[in-house]
Amino acid sequence: MPPHTPGDLDGVALQADPLSAAAAAGPTLAIEASGLVKHFGATRAVDGLDLRVPTGTVYGVLGPNGAGKTTAIRMLATLLRPDAGSARVFGLDIVSEADAVRSRVSLTGQFASVDEDLTGLENLVLLSRLWGYSRATARTRARALLEAFDLAAAAERQVKTYSGGMRRRLDLAASIVVTPELIFLDEPTTGLDPRSRNQVWDIIRALVAEGATVLLTTQYLDEADHLADRIAVIDHGRVIAEGSSSQLKSSVGSGALHVRLFDPAQRPFAEPLLARALNAPVRLEADPAALSATVSDAQRVTQALSELSRAGVALATFALGQPSLDEVFLALTGHPAEADIDDGPASTEEAAA
Repeated sequence: MPPHTPGDLDGVALQADPLSAAAAAGPTLAIEASGLVKHFGATRAVDGLDLRVPTGTVYGVLGPNGAGKTTAIRMLATLLRPDAGSARVFGLDIVSEADAVRSRVSLTGQFASVDEDLTGLENLVLLSRLWGYSRATARTRARALLEAFDLAAAAERQVKTYSGGMRRRLDLAASIVVTPELIFLDEPTTGLDPRSRNQVWDIIRALVAEGATVLLTTQYLDEADHLADRIAVIDHGRVIAEGSSSQLKSSVGSGALHVRLFDPAQRPFAEPLLARALNAPVRLEADPAALSATVSDAQRVTQALSELSRAGVALATFALGQPSLDEVFLALTGHPAEADIDDGPASTEEAAA
């Protein structure tokens, strides 16, 4: 039998819960939330949130730091009680049936929740025992998970010696000791290097392939683009747009023009010229020679490029393509996704919850 690689969860992920019978077929919606509100003092961290998450999908919740993503997840996972609104998880009310909801979900937060003084194996054996496994079965389960998450070689090492990516993978393994039907992943790849991020992405895809539903919050637009079947864009505690990645991109324009000038000194002259020709706002990129704009009429692009040429503005490169999710977010919110929004007391409350 070939060794497991990250994301190879065959025979691992769908482990039966030793404490309960198999769940009956559930509703088509894993989450149905309406008008969820959460205050922290005078701050409205979540402000009338509506979500409908189909089962068996990756649902992305996209927004900058402080947009209310973590608060929303904590309410849906029954860790915080909403101040208004309602939500059901697999048809179960998150307030009146909170215990039943908890039996069907798991939450992996932004920081690893495993014990750093224990080894990776000891952490998973401990959790398996708490779930009711026998001593022998707990060790078998723990070692299978360590293999699947590419951690077998570090099984006997204390977690404090693990890299950030290894800790995150162990945290994910811990969350599926007994595989839940719904997994909340709150910014699971924050701070990880590209290789570790790709490993976590593979694991998420494998979990969904095995039948789980994943609600993923992220501030990385490419992560939502790669993983999510549908995406809710959240800003200031409410959903401002929802749909598939392609639907969101098409909602803000048919294309995105990216221009790079030979001479960066010409950018102040080129910007208003492009804006007039395209009849659209032009963004100044971090590259001092680069500009971009979301356009709805490809014919205007040809005219704009011709006007730049007639005005003596030489181009190093230009490209017309589908808008990126970064451009979608900027068009919808008026600020880039990387911008932090000050949640005030909410940020502290979220971290402490």
